[in-house]
Amino acid sequence: MKAEAPENACVILLHGLARSHRSMGAMEKALRRAGYATANINYPSRQFPIGQLADIAMDEGIRAFHESGRATLHFVTHSLGGILLRQYTTRHPVAELHRVVMLGPPNQGSEAVDRLKHIPGYSLLNGPAGQELGTRDIDLPKRLGAVKFELGVIAGRRSINPVLSTLLPGENDGKVSVSSTQIEGMRDFINLPVTHTFMMRNPMVIQQTLHFLQHGRFDHKRV
Repeated sequence: MKAEAPENACVILLHGLARSHRSMGAMEKALRRAGYATANINYPSRQFPIGQLADIAMDEGIRAFHESGRATLHFVTHSLGGILLRQYTTRHPVAELHRVVMLGPPNQGSEAVDRLKHIPGYSLLNGPAGQELGTRDIDLPKRLGAVKFELGVIAGRRSINPVLSTLLPGENDGKVSVSSTQIEGMRDFINLPVTHTFMMRNPMVIQQTLHFLQHGRFDHKRV
């Protein structure tokens, strides 16, 4: 795969559930230093279902890409942000979309959601979108199908939430199991010793993200 010149590309950043664009600040700064144009999208993750959030966040991101004047479109997403991208692209093909890096995405849903979504207070904290992230075949992540864009997935295997980790099978980042991050059609996958909550700020994650955007693969020699 050829190296992609950052000066030709714009990267759209989508944060996760119950977070804001500020959580992607360190990643955005690194992308800008590398030469990319960026648009760090803030969307109301706890106010609407995933379908509405996808339209809100993706429409703003694509508009910012067109305004950037760059020819190539990349995305870097954290958690729910990756599901918004998948949801949107199943209905609206994006011709300029090239490479995507997803950080801790619940591509197969989260087993923690299966266990917690009926507990009082869960919906208040996580909104309608949080209710849609289960692992059943009828839940939204399982209904989105294989990805058709050039995708690299970064999973985490450390947790700062031992209670939630007990609800997740195998290695996990405290919110999503490593196995649940993976999806049919992805080009590369890497599992790093980072947590779900802070992975987007981690220097290893940032380095691997930049490598994938430029080369279409992760730097597995540096793990």
